[in-house]
This record gives sequence, C-alpha cells and structure tokens, in this order.
Amino acid sequence: MKLTYNKHEKLKSKKGIEQLFSEGKSISAYPLRLVYLKNSETLKVGVSVSKRNFKKAVDRIRIKRLLREAYRLNKQQLLDQNITGYSIMLLYMHKDMPTFNTINALTQKAFKKFIAQLNQ
Repeated sequence: MKLTYNKHEKLKSKKGIEQLFSEGKSISAYPLRLVYLKNSETLKVGVSVSKRNFKKAVDRIRIKRLLREAYRLNKQQLLDQNITGYSIMLLYMHKDMPTFNTINALTQKAFKKFIAQLNQ
C-alpha cells in the first residue's frame, strides 16, 4: 500500500474539529497528545501546534510538517488493525523544537496506546 496523506484523509471541517475536542477522548505520549472520536467516515487526521509555545509561524509549520510525515509513515499500524471511521488530532505540547526521530518515535508510541485502548 502507498504511504500517502491525501485530501480525503485530512481533518479540516470546523464542525468536525469542534466535535472532536468537545466529545473526544485523548491519549498522551508526552509531548504528543492524540485526541480521537469515532465517526461514520473514513480515518481522518489533523495536526496542530500551540501558538503559545511557538510564537514564530515558521517553527509551527515545521513541526506540523514533521507530524504529518510521521503519521504518513506510521499509519500502516492503524490500517493493519483495521481501524477506520475515526477522527484523530495530533497535538505537539512541548516548548522545544523536536527532531523527526523524536516525533516519529512518539507517534509510534501514541498509535500503540491508541490501538491498545480500542482493543480493551
């Protein structure tokens, strides 16, 4: 399977994001937080970085790119477990600029916790 992050996989609707944060559950793999909510659609993923922690847009955009790339490379974990129909938001919660290896490891850890939570 191709490792892509297409338009139909992106969580972009304002209504969907508001519902995700108001009704969703969260898993933490500090400094990464994964918020999820069951929906009837396909797997949709969004990324976010706090403006409070990173004042410069350049830094926020870089971290978002790293988060999207880590998701793209690790989404096979979710698809192997046949996890579809969820809205997921990945949030970076730390004040230090991360490396890709750090983000990638945290994403894998968060996905494992997410899968374990769903299998309970």
